[in-house]
Amino acid sequence: MREVLGRVRTEVGKAVVGQEGAVSGMIVGLLAQGHVLLEGVPGVAKTLLVRSLAAAMSLDTKRIQFTPDLMPGDVTGSLVYDASTGTFPFREGPVFTNVLLADEVNRTPPKTQSALLEAMEERQVSVDGAARPLPDPFFVAATMNPIEFEGTYTLPEAQLDRFLMKLTLDLPPRDVEWQVLRRHADGFVARDVRSAGIVPVVGVEEVRAAQRAVRGVGARDDVLAYVVDLARATRQAPSVRVGVSPRGSTALLAAAKAWAWLTGYDAITPDHVQAMLLPVWRHRLRIAPDAELEGVGADGVLQQVLEQVRVPI
Repeated sequence: MREVLGRVRTEVGKAVVGQEGAVSGMIVGLLAQGHVLLEGVPGVAKTLLVRSLAAAMSLDTKRIQFTPDLMPGDVTGSLVYDASTGTFPFREGPVFTNVLLADEVNRTPPKTQSALLEAMEERQVSVDGAARPLPDPFFVAATMNPIEFEGTYTLPEAQLDRFLMKLTLDLPPRDVEWQVLRRHADGFVARDVRSAGIVPVVGVEEVRAAQRAVRGVGARDDVLAYVVDLARATRQAPSVRVGVSPRGSTALLAAAKAWAWLTGYDAITPDHVQAMLLPVWRHRLRIAPDAELEGVGADGVLQQVLEQVRVPI
């Protein structure tokens, strides 16, 4: 199963060039049964990445373009009057899927954001007092533009904390950008991932089996203590207003277990914790305003924490 999921990265690479870290992060998020926030300027393959991953895993996928006038019912679904029967059957919204691409999630009002939050956290939606379970697996990949703030609604800290990971997609180096152009010159169409030759290598049952296997990955007491010490160090950092909560610690454990399993380990090591720390914690820190003015960022603080906390042998 590990080898097969390794092939997923190969298949996604047929369409997405130069974002190997984000591809691995997406797979980790799915296997850890979490959700992922993708941050990058327009045009760095955020949407293509999500569609390619779903295609390689035979997972149903839907997309919501979040806008200021989007209503909660546009996300979850609603009761619609049927004139032929005189009843109000439930019409499922786009959230009823395996992989949901929530595009520009910060462009919609808090009430609609809350509807997505419930779906992410509870894996169900409530409409007219009735709870309706979502498909299994259910994975949300939400995108944000880091440089455009006009007409946006800041995601509340509670909602940011519900994302297992925040992955940053940077502009590609020159050679990678050339490869992107070469593929388009050869006829690749980004709207049609099948044109890149992506073939499904796993299905829903294999994904569920992998998620169960990840939950069975072990952790030594000293490695758990290492995670606790890292979290406490973020709370004591002078440039941090709010550090990582216990929920952040459990999120790091979940991601480290998924990464350990993917790399062939049956128990997590400090290396797995360190590899996952930045993507799992970068969106959970609140930097003090004076430190922000001096250019201090979450990634820099976390790098310092990694250097300061003793690593178990």
